[in-house]
Amino acid sequence: MTDLPETNTVMVTLVKPEGQLEVYFERRPMPEPKPHEVLVKVLTTPINPSDLGLLFGGADMTTARAGTRDGLPTITADVPPAGMRAMGGRIGDALAIGNEGCGLVVKAGASPEAQALVGKTVALLGGEMYAEYRCLPVQMVMPLPDGTDPVDGASCFVNPLTSLAFTETMRMENHSAIVHTAAASNLGQMLVKICAKDGIPLVNIVRSDAQVEILKAIGAQHIVNSSADDFMERLVDAITETGATIGFDAIGGGKLAGQILAAMEAAAVRSMTGYRRYGSDTFKQVYIYGALDLSPTTFSARSFGLTWSLSGFLLTPFLQKAGMETNLRLRKRVVDELTTTFKSHYSHEISLTDALDLDTAQAYNAKRTGEKYLIRPHG
Repeated sequence: MTDLPETNTVMVTLVKPEGQLEVYFERRPMPEPKPHEVLVKVLTTPINPSDLGLLFGGADMTTARAGTRDGLPTITADVPPAGMRAMGGRIGDALAIGNEGCGLVVKAGASPEAQALVGKTVALLGGEMYAEYRCLPVQMVMPLPDGTDPVDGASCFVNPLTSLAFTETMRMENHSAIVHTAAASNLGQMLVKICAKDGIPLVNIVRSDAQVEILKAIGAQHIVNSSADDFMERLVDAITETGATIGFDAIGGGKLAGQILAAMEAAAVRSMTGYRRYGSDTFKQVYIYGALDLSPTTFSARSFGLTWSLSGFLLTPFLQKAGMETNLRLRKRVVDELTTTFKSHYSHEISLTDALDLDTAQAYNAKRTGEKYLIRPHG
């Protein structure tokens, strides 16, 4: 495993001071692993919504145009003033992309822990995965069982650990049931399976009848369509039945987070025996963890009393707070259930350079439910 090329092709995204975003490839020197590092040939890496946030950021993709640089494709788009303000901290910095992946360890540093991984298929976390090779500390890789398909190993971290983090947070904060939005996503389907296996009541919010059917097919019990005329009534009923007082919202913008809090309050009021000026004393928590809707988060009417909280949720801070023992336990569960609970499904597989084909990029940036793209950097 020593016949390596001299350079490593890496995808980067750059915001320019003149109000443009450019995504292109750099040919960088091949990394040399330090004692506690491994060099991994990246075989598969998914395109997650969190990757798109860095990839195209606040750019106006209706202005996107194709180009080339050093014989490789590029995409350039204009960034409106609001986007430039939001991305002020990254102007002028070419940032590598890709949160997670799967690959083969082809070289290792001198430490026994690193040497033990040579030739192993591993899952990767740590960014910069949209590349041919990635050099990482051993603690940022997770060995997978012999014979694991790199397609199954590509999404071992972000969606599986995030969905498990939801149930862990529920328990840590003394809730007993969960509300989840964008519930027909890959992550949402994992959460359905986790909750069914662990006996956790789950209210799934989707936006179409087709997505209702997707979740019914995998055994989801409480499914509410946000596009239906009776959405709020059905949401209150589902929350009343499950007792859900914690929600995780992938949408971010718009009024959905406020609607969830209002429905939780309405469900709590149903069990009250008398009027209370400040609403129920049931604590209601909604975490926003995604930004499928980039518009402001709005409350049309604050009808959920005063015992509530709306916060942000990120996987990395949760894992840091949870500690090593919990991290290892969650990772083991992911490996044990890799081809069942945590299996991801991909609608498209593309090469690294195909990812910057303009039509392809517009398609995966649309974030359509049921469409998930997988990059194979080596074809």
